[in-house]
Amino acid sequence: MSFFFTGGMGILLVLGLPVAFTLGLLAVAGMFFFNGGTFAFMQVPIIAYKSLDDFTLTALPMYVLMSQVLVISGVGRDLYEMASRWFRHFPGGLAIATLFCCTIFSAISGSSVATAVTVGSVALPEMVRRGYNKRHVLGLLAAGGTLGILIPPSIPMIIYGSVTGESVGKLFIAGIIPGIILTIAFMIFSAYQTRHIKDVPATWGERLEASRKAIWGLLLPVVIIGGIYAGIFTPTEAAAVGVVFSFAIAAFVYKNLTISNLKEIMLATVKTNTMILFIIIGAMLLGFILTILQIPQTIVSFATSQDINPWIIFILINIVLLILGMFLETVSILVITLPILYPIIIALGFDPIWFAIIMVINMELALISPPVGLNLFVLKGLDKSNTISEIVKGVIPYAVIMLVFMVVLSFFPEIATVLVNNVE
Repeated sequence: MSFFFTGGMGILLVLGLPVAFTLGLLAVAGMFFFNGGTFAFMQVPIIAYKSLDDFTLTALPMYVLMSQVLVISGVGRDLYEMASRWFRHFPGGLAIATLFCCTIFSAISGSSVATAVTVGSVALPEMVRRGYNKRHVLGLLAAGGTLGILIPPSIPMIIYGSVTGESVGKLFIAGIIPGIILTIAFMIFSAYQTRHIKDVPATWGERLEASRKAIWGLLLPVVIIGGIYAGIFTPTEAAAVGVVFSFAIAAFVYKNLTISNLKEIMLATVKTNTMILFIIIGAMLLGFILTILQIPQTIVSFATSQDINPWIIFILINIVLLILGMFLETVSILVITLPILYPIIIALGFDPIWFAIIMVINMELALISPPVGLNLFVLKGLDKSNTISEIVKGVIPYAVIMLVFMVVLSFFPEIATVLVNNVE
């Protein structure tokens, strides 16, 4: 039976069927053949409804909407200019500034693609113009964009919380220190690679002026993460606050929220959310029939009954996630694998919050892994002269840094859990 589902999924994906419909079709076929024929189809609308009847998922469309508003508003340009003026006098300072901007925008948008598009559209031409190697710039932007799903708020963390029942607030807090450490590691490597480039320092007046313009963008992550950490509001309420704040910035500070822009924002938001929610429905339908057939239970029982070191199983899980990341996007991987992996992690005694951060770093690698890595195609789209192979060559060192950090995080889980434990 497991071959029926794995083989069927592989064939349908190779044929080009969207992930959501692949999952749904396999689920319906499984219900027909293994669970009572057409009578089982009555479960489809019930499961679909229950899949989305989750208060945690309410935050998802709002964070997507917020990121779309911020992409349009021009916040990214001001953040980049501020970072440039504060860091460009250092050797490789513009590379440091770009990663700093990626970090701040990640803490605003919760989206890797939004971070890569917004920062990349400003930083790519500017860095190339100032003599930075284009391949390195492309790699830096592709890797910097992935910080959007590690530094809270994070859309994959919301999905992880929805599927597993873990607290999204704790997941957000767990991502703060790993996100900062990974950013610093990127900065150190990037500064070393571009140490021969040094720009004219900005005056203190220029720095303060740029900071004044960027203050609204800087305030947003403080409001969202600070509000959650202080217990003022939940992650879902924080999403609502962020949406109102971002609309206010676009309408009253930047004054570029037009009817045309609003239509573009809403269409992009609906498209993104529809894709994600259909994938969730398809995955939950498939999860239902797999559970009925006791496939996850069998896998968990096999994994825990063998005389195998739990860390060996953990390494195998990461290898599987890395392979899946080459062919599927992050949402698909999460909703397909979590119903099986989460019980295994719990049974083996691993911390589920720590594992969430490990899984998100795997998803970061998926975003820059050919042939399907979304950030690779985002950067190619910014400039048609970019080639996927050039971007991949530039991003390889950053992928190695992520892998090394994942090993460090495996040995020192406190990096992810120390803030969470202080909140409890």
